[in-house]
Amino acid sequence: MNRISDSQKPLILGAAMVPFRRYTDGSNFRDWIRQVCTEALASAEIDRDDIDSVVVASESDMFSLQVSPAALVFDEVGLHGAATVHVEMGGASGAAGIREGFVQICSGAAKHVLVCGFDQTASRLSRAGVQQVYSLSFDADIEGWTGVSTANLYALSFRAYCKKFNSTPEQAAHVSVKNHGNAIHNPFAHKPMQLTVEEVRQSALISDPYRLLDCSMVSDGAAAVVLSAPEHSPHRDVKIRVAGSGCSTDYARLGDRPKIERFTAKVRSAQQAYEMAGISNPEKEIQIAEAYDAFSGAELQGIEALQFCSEGQAGPRMVDGAFDIDGRLPVNVSGGLIGQGGAPGATGVAQTVSMYRLLNGTYEPMLQPKTELLRGVIDSHSGICTVSITHVLERVK
Repeated sequence: MNRISDSQKPLILGAAMVPFRRYTDGSNFRDWIRQVCTEALASAEIDRDDIDSVVVASESDMFSLQVSPAALVFDEVGLHGAATVHVEMGGASGAAGIREGFVQICSGAAKHVLVCGFDQTASRLSRAGVQQVYSLSFDADIEGWTGVSTANLYALSFRAYCKKFNSTPEQAAHVSVKNHGNAIHNPFAHKPMQLTVEEVRQSALISDPYRLLDCSMVSDGAAAVVLSAPEHSPHRDVKIRVAGSGCSTDYARLGDRPKIERFTAKVRSAQQAYEMAGISNPEKEIQIAEAYDAFSGAELQGIEALQFCSEGQAGPRMVDGAFDIDGRLPVNVSGGLIGQGGAPGATGVAQTVSMYRLLNGTYEPMLQPKTELLRGVIDSHSGICTVSITHVLERVK
């Protein structure tokens, strides 16, 4: 895929999302799907009949209690006759949906692809039920049924990271402060909060060193984007292109990995995306990123895997404000999973919505960075970065 020319790479024509939260108004994923798809199609300014493929992303049928949700999506949206595929990849499900749409456009299999991601994670099952489903996204037989939790495994990885690089939980707490703070000005965010590092470190212990406020939110939500082949797209003065796509994997079980502190799959997926986009120095050539922050320390590990700084320097740079909204390379302006929330099937698609709006200057004014944005990275993974998917979006005049 690295030989794909710019003329083959899809443009983003339309984007929409609903707020991430726990919905208690009687609505469900069908309502949110209908809303985001309708809004995304309207903003794309193409005829509904032009959509020839629908990609649907969700983490698990156990959350929606709907087997084969792709059929339901095109039925709700009125796209009968279009091709469809359902992708399921844990926390990276939404990103996998974007990648599937990217491949369809680049291969010539489709001209216009509607990608919809959703999950009813917060209001369908109990908290214990959600955690049980999450635990089965690792090796269910060896890890999932033993009681090992997502937090346990992420904590083990981050503790190894801290030991190797002399990093601290206090540095990670700055991620929580930043992301909850960014969420204050985001109308789609689940958990906007003004916090201090001390408040984060004094919150309830979940799995050492992670505290409650180090953890991402379990949310309901949906998002949709329209991807189109350039030659079939309406003329616009500013276009947002998916310039690069990468995907890589690591050992399913954390204990099998040579370096449990390193997000090796993310290193590889990012390098693939950068090579495709013609980027040789990400730290200097990327202006903004939406990174997968399932836990505060995971954002530090991810920042290094994405090559935004050298190994062991994400913590000090985070404390210094390098990744704040007014820093050199803002990360998770939306609030990320920690502030905006986490509806797994929708997360990667919502990242695409946010980056699309940031690059074309239509994001929330209070959160729009002052520097000119030309290129941004969106990054998701499943498991403890077992499957990593990275995309580069760029502004084209």
